[in-house]
Amino acid sequence: MSSGLPLAGIRVLEFGTFITGPYAAGMLGDMGADVIKVERPPGGDPMRSWDGADYSPYFQAYNKSKRSLTLDLRSAQGLEACHRLVENADVLLHNFRPGVAERVGIGADDMRRLNPALVYCQISGFGAEGPYSGRPSYNQVVQSISGLDSLLIDKANPSPVGPNFADTLTALFACYGILSALVRRERTGEGSLVDATMLGSTLAFLSADVQDHLVNGTIPGPKSRPQFSQSYTVATRDDRFLTIHLSSPPKFWKGLLRVIQREDLAEDPRFAEWSDRVGNYDLLQAELAAAFASRTREEWLELLEAEDVPAAPVLDMSEALNDPQTKVMGLVAEVAAGRLGVACPISLDRERIVGSAAPRIGEHTGEILAGLGYSSADIEQMSASTRPTPAQPTPDQPASAEPTSEVTANRATE
Repeated sequence: MSSGLPLAGIRVLEFGTFITGPYAAGMLGDMGADVIKVERPPGGDPMRSWDGADYSPYFQAYNKSKRSLTLDLRSAQGLEACHRLVENADVLLHNFRPGVAERVGIGADDMRRLNPALVYCQISGFGAEGPYSGRPSYNQVVQSISGLDSLLIDKANPSPVGPNFADTLTALFACYGILSALVRRERTGEGSLVDATMLGSTLAFLSADVQDHLVNGTIPGPKSRPQFSQSYTVATRDDRFLTIHLSSPPKFWKGLLRVIQREDLAEDPRFAEWSDRVGNYDLLQAELAAAFASRTREEWLELLEAEDVPAAPVLDMSEALNDPQTKVMGLVAEVAAGRLGVACPISLDRERIVGSAAPRIGEHTGEILAGLGYSSADIEQMSASTRPTPAQPTPDQPASAEPTSEVTANRATE
């Protein structure tokens, strides 16, 4: 990692699988932290094998900028090596279900006694207390219970939609907590216990809707935000889509009317004021749909831009990645020779931070263990003890004798 990055010199131990823990650790790695992903052999993070191999696109997305160490915490030698790592770590991060970290020997109390300056971050779905604390907490479960899905799902045709908001939001808030704890440690020398939950993070993301309900008793729905922000998506003559975001400044409304040559709508009492347009959202949507069907998307975008009306084409993923603005900003970059990935969206001192490619399983085991003082013979012995045998269960098929194993429990918190 570059010594010029702000977290250079910070060592992070990540015991994570799937999304929340790995993504939070990867963001710290992008900023220069030495992130060691500790993976249970033989298969490691189950997300590695989502495409049938051991390096799925999903794994690559959430595991940039870190090193991989395979370590079996069920063995005395593996646990001892883990504790050696903790003694010299700055951050320990996991997304086990509550109680699992203690069972595998890396519970918060023990690790903070081992290293009082440690920032210990535990991510769970619902925290350690309450009626839901022991439940499996996957992304869609939390999105539904937090109220987020009520803002996304069409009640006439109910189906989960959109990306994994709860997972990624939780990783962002966990990262926020870790960085805050590291700043405090610089001032006091003391470590911290950071708790991040998927439910809390998702509700924090919905803070405006939550506050509106607390003050006014409002129950928001899928159209609440578009109505308030005066956002419209319309189809054009060439069967493509564009979005207009009028917000509240009258100039955008007037500019739109000039573009579609419907200035008469400014005098229509249903649409005359912003509050009228909010109240008659569906009626105005119908007027705009009829108007925009007369030209192609590119024609409309050119006219809207000339009037400074906030608008954008609705792009698919391929179009978005090839958009000229995306390219100018360097948002997709080479993270390894011949391998592209999403760059860190933050620049420092006008320099773009790219990060490095996700590691192969166990790729750095030898160098990390050697750095802990283990001999070549010790490393070979430890590696041999973690190689798969026909009788050994894979992470996707935990032994029936281990119904509450760390793999099963960890998989239940994305």
